[in-house]
Amino acid sequence: MYASREDIGYDFGDDSKVGSKPIKPNPNIDGGWAWMIVLSSFLVHILIMGSQMALGILNMEWLEEFNQSRGLTAWVSSLSMGITLIVGPFTGLFISMCGCRTTAILGGILNALGWILSAYASNVHYLFLTFGVTAGIGSGMVYLPAVVMVGQYFQKRRALAQGLSTTGTGFGAFLMTALMKYLCTEFGWRNAMFIQGAISLNLCVCGALMRPLTPKDLCEKYVVRSDSEENRAKALSHSTETIKSNGVLGEEPENKEEVANEEVLVSVQHIEIGGKSGSGRSMYGLRLFKTVSQLTVTVRKGFALWYSSYFGAASLFTNRVFVAFIIWALFAYSSFVIPFIHLPEIVKQYNLSRQDNVFPLTSIIAIVHIFGKVILGIISDLPCISTWNVFLMANFTLVACILTLPLMQTYVGLAVVCALIGFSSGYFSLMPVVTEDLVGTEHLANAYGIIICANGISALFGPPFAGWIYDITQKYDFSFYIAGLLYMVGIIFLLIQPCIQKKQPREKSTEEAQV
Repeated sequence: MYASREDIGYDFGDDSKVGSKPIKPNPNIDGGWAWMIVLSSFLVHILIMGSQMALGILNMEWLEEFNQSRGLTAWVSSLSMGITLIVGPFTGLFISMCGCRTTAILGGILNALGWILSAYASNVHYLFLTFGVTAGIGSGMVYLPAVVMVGQYFQKRRALAQGLSTTGTGFGAFLMTALMKYLCTEFGWRNAMFIQGAISLNLCVCGALMRPLTPKDLCEKYVVRSDSEENRAKALSHSTETIKSNGVLGEEPENKEEVANEEVLVSVQHIEIGGKSGSGRSMYGLRLFKTVSQLTVTVRKGFALWYSSYFGAASLFTNRVFVAFIIWALFAYSSFVIPFIHLPEIVKQYNLSRQDNVFPLTSIIAIVHIFGKVILGIISDLPCISTWNVFLMANFTLVACILTLPLMQTYVGLAVVCALIGFSSGYFSLMPVVTEDLVGTEHLANAYGIIICANGISALFGPPFAGWIYDITQKYDFSFYIAGLLYMVGIIFLLIQPCIQKKQPREKSTEEAQV
């Protein structure tokens, strides 16, 4: 079902002892409240990613309003998309300390504030701060928890669950494009952004649905996985073992720190019990001290986990395939974002506005994108299919479409290529699955935060780069060619690194035999 040992070049140990003790399955794993988590994540994708895919409408309004170059104006959309993803590692810190629910609710408030403040923009630079930075950070604080929570609640049907939840991007792009066109036509772009800010407050409701799993629930999840799908468990646990062998998941210092923290809390409780005979004021002070101590312990544990994942001995960067995955992400996302931002302008240049008004090309990408995510998720869940191979094939298809798009100058030709772009980009639903296969569920939040941060850098520079190329050449052709070639470089890194990983265990075993 998932990326196999041979696919990503890993060597697995024996995990047969895992899950030998029968434990009653948790009804919320792969069922029950897990589907509410999928619904919450689906709505988050509609409100955040869908809205960002409709920014091409606002981009044209900003060009007319502020009369700035295409390259400069495109920075507004790029900042919003890029920062949403770039803040992933820092959102991982918030999740480690506060949990997914609190992080998502705070992000929803910040996102809505960014949209509302942008309605009063007097120039493009004002939008950089309010829409690009403020709304972007808020979006990032909701997006990562939405993805992580689905990964925590599902084991057997992770690819399908992630596929269903991320179809919100396609639905959102279709719905928000139509809504944004209507609002801009009827009320103007300023009032449209104000209304969108009010709609974005629903992100707080989505965050409230993200009920956290207890450590006991997570333990039961792994036991059920091991009992029912032992081979798959070996594949998933391998990367964790590999990291452990390199000193990645060094838990001894962390355990010592936990013991020290528990001792502090126990001492506080003893003081509280001993001081019950004291005055009410001193008891209030003790309770306040206990609350502060518990908060301090939570913050220290969260920061320690976050820091060790990125910078300490437990660095995720010791996993070479994961590093190749990061390099791929640096080039990949811009190839998907550039068409959404600049297609409305390309259609206008080719005098295809009449056909595009009937059925916009961006809506074609969005609709087919929905089916692509679901179908690729179902295919990846088949026992005989490797998620890794499906992921790579979809990437190759998307690269071919990006390189072909400039050659199409008719509406039908553009529509066919856009449909293929929408379907092949459905691999986005597989990214959390592939990431979890590489690093394990415990490090999914931090690892996926790094991946979407790399995607954010790609989204940040892609559309302005395309606009800058147009300002020089008066054509978008070279923008797509360069983006496609850079994307191909990222895919080559994904292909090369597993081959290197395969050779290393063999070389190591040969050396041991000689010794």
